[in-house]
Amino acid sequence: MPADDDAQPPLSLRERRRATATREILETAERQVIRKGPEGLSLRGIARDLRMSVQSLYHYFPHRNALITGLITKTYDDLGDAVRAGVDSVPEGEVVARVLAGIEAYRRWSLTHPELFQLLYGTPLRDYSAPPEGPTTQAVRRISAIFEHELFGGFTPEQLAAADVPPLSPELRAHLNLLGAGVLPTPATSLLLSMWGHMHGLIVLEVFGHTAFVGPEHQAEIFRMSMHTMVEDTYRRIASPGG
Repeated sequence: MPADDDAQPPLSLRERRRATATREILETAERQVIRKGPEGLSLRGIARDLRMSVQSLYHYFPHRNALITGLITKTYDDLGDAVRAGVDSVPEGEVVARVLAGIEAYRRWSLTHPELFQLLYGTPLRDYSAPPEGPTTQAVRRISAIFEHELFGGFTPEQLAAADVPPLSPELRAHLNLLGAGVLPTPATSLLLSMWGHMHGLIVLEVFGHTAFVGPEHQAEIFRMSMHTMVEDTYRRIASPGG
């Protein structure tokens, strides 16, 4: 049987040890955020929990921002895994149900991990800036790609380009074209951002307790109703084949 030309060579012992140590550091940082909130993140505290020196941490993360970037990337990946599992819990072909399952999974992860959600979407950490086009950006795009595929995978580029959206200024159209990076026509990118803002806005309000007066069981029902209406409205704006 011919060898797979794309197969990656096995990691060396040193690389495996480094990967294990890196994972343990990030998991310890995650537990610290869950206990103390994002602002409680401390390299000294992480080192203490791992019974290692702060200097030893720098063998794996050269500075605080690198560790934060690694932790945020891991957190986005965990959220993305939850969304993917939600989507895949529904059979192929049940398009609206798969989209809604992914949205529900996004909400469920966020409510289950409020401190980690705050790390991603709360007050920015002091003196931290994510590297432009770095791993955190790529992790966000992986989540976006799941929703892009499930929402729009059944339409042609021509259908998406003809979606019924309000008139866009030339400046906004140019910016959305850059965001879409040639993957989605501009009207579809506009719909995706609008949907994300609607979904995410309701989740932010719930995670941070601003809709607690409604009651937890009613919040869930209102969210499901709102998301179903949003998805159905989005599909009404895209012409069906032959429509």
